[in-house]
Amino acid sequence: MTTSTALLLADLAGVAVFAASGASAAVAKRLDLFGVVFVGFVAALGGGIFRDLVIDEVPPLAFADWRYAATAAGTAAVVFWLHPQLARLRTTVLVLDAAGLALFTVTGTVKALGVGVPALGACVIGMLTAIGGGLGRDLLTAEIPVVLRREIYAVAALVGAVLVALLDAVGQANVLWLTVAAALVFLIRLVSLRRRWSVPIATLRPPRTGTPP
Repeated sequence: MTTSTALLLADLAGVAVFAASGASAAVAKRLDLFGVVFVGFVAALGGGIFRDLVIDEVPPLAFADWRYAATAAGTAAVVFWLHPQLARLRTTVLVLDAAGLALFTVTGTVKALGVGVPALGACVIGMLTAIGGGLGRDLLTAEIPVVLRREIYAVAALVGAVLVALLDAVGQANVLWLTVAAALVFLIRLVSLRRRWSVPIATLRPPRTGTPP
């Protein structure tokens, strides 16, 4: 399997899992069929659209290649019809979201590097590609976006993007090592959820009372 074929399959897999994540979240909010498919579409393709616009790939693949839109809409529709069989939707959403985060981190970073974006910029693009779909999903379902909470989310994507950039720099950005990078992002996200790891936040001190000296 060539690297380009593997990236296409990884991209479509990311579309599918993020669409399922978005659709599951929409089902949990009791949206109708159109709402479920729309949220799934945005969750699946929002990050990729951002990536393609930034690297000047116009029109974005989400609109230029029918497989992307069909995968997103089809997956969301399947989740809508089969949701009674999906136990513990919150757990399902979290696992699927972690998988989508991992896949889009890798494909976003590789695509940015492939068009000549410097490593630092490619890492940022890879991270934003990964978190864009989840951000759109959470906003549409009236949730505080995961990326704005204390959870290890964008940080996991950034770690994966940096690893991809390093692999590219040493000439090892092949299917095997890119899969390892995606697996690392997936594991960091799930382990951080399991162990309740979080990013430090500022401590707000109460204002002083009394007459100043």
